[in-house]
Amino acid sequence: MPHPGEISLAHLGVLFLDELPEFKRNALEALRQPLEEGTITITRSSVTAGFPARFMLVAAMNPCPCGYFGDRVHSCRCSPQQIRQYQTKISGPLLDRIDLHIEVPSVKYRALTGKEEGESSAMVRERVDNARRLQKNRFGDSGIVTNARMSEKQIRSFCAIDEESHQLMEMAIEKLGLSARAMNRILKVSRTIADLEGREKIEPSHVAEAIQYRSLDRSIV
Repeated sequence: MPHPGEISLAHLGVLFLDELPEFKRNALEALRQPLEEGTITITRSSVTAGFPARFMLVAAMNPCPCGYFGDRVHSCRCSPQQIRQYQTKISGPLLDRIDLHIEVPSVKYRALTGKEEGESSAMVRERVDNARRLQKNRFGDSGIVTNARMSEKQIRSFCAIDEESHQLMEMAIEKLGLSARAMNRILKVSRTIADLEGREKIEPSHVAEAIQYRSLDRSIV
């Protein structure tokens, strides 16, 4: 009898996967269904069972096998082929389903010691709470409470962009070879960035920022 694993146990929570490329390929590809549908189907012998699996995926990986590709202090010891082989362990269809790709550089001393001034956690929380209220009002009684769960029809309704933004999207798609799924992810993220700023309309700056969060698409082209 199939039993729920880590993917289903993370339902309505956070699933953190460290050293993402080190997982077996079949384990990584198993993430595709739950990231898209919020469920996972498991088949054992002649028995098939479905489990809820709507979670927030947080994954971490090095930029290359030695970990120093792009580092300003240490020299990378990997060949271009090794870097490409390492990064392409994460398939394109899986990357399409990950909304934000963030490069995390080395942390400066002042940041570690807390001497750098920045936005407080309370201020960030207030912005997020305001954005969540906007989204709740936007979707009403549809059963959806966040932009991430928008359907194709809702994306067309709530993620309208102007001509300048369309040009940015066109350049990104042509340069990065983005799929339609990745394009929809960019629009959802753009809508969320606008919500965090309290803006009714998505502006070109929001689209440009959302495109910047596709760093892994840029690195493997």
